[in-house]
Amino acid sequence: MVLTHFSQVYLIALSLLFLDQFSKYLIRQELAVAESIPVINRIFHITYVENRGIAFGLFPQGHSLFIIISLIIILVVVFFERKKVLKSPWERFCLGLVLGGALGNVIDRLRFGFVIDFLDFRVWPVFNLADSGVCIGGILMAFFLLKKHAGKEKTIG
Repeated sequence: MVLTHFSQVYLIALSLLFLDQFSKYLIRQELAVAESIPVINRIFHITYVENRGIAFGLFPQGHSLFIIISLIIILVVVFFERKKVLKSPWERFCLGLVLGGALGNVIDRLRFGFVIDFLDFRVWPVFNLADSGVCIGGILMAFFLLKKHAGKEKTIG
């Protein structure tokens, strides 16, 4: 079965959203805030953190602003998806990651007033699957768009 342009983006987003929200549900059920379980001692831990800020816990008083920014990101992704500006499957995959991640974190902010983080590599601030989706999707999207742009410049010149 071939997925349509529409369903590829939203299938990725919904899959990430489900995994993100389910993992956060498990964390809230099994751990107390600040509790940490070593998976690989001193390298990777599962640590329950309630992040009231943005990346790295910065700007903890910006709750409403972060919700607005997340909603703008969601609207921009939906706009690009609906206009079918991005045609490659990889670009649609990236859109799905960004959309699913933005939805996952905005749901946390609306439900709890903070984002649940739990992936703790000890050399980096604690994060979650939604954060990973937004970051990986955004970085890969930039790579694919720069590569596409560079290819157009070569054919023009």
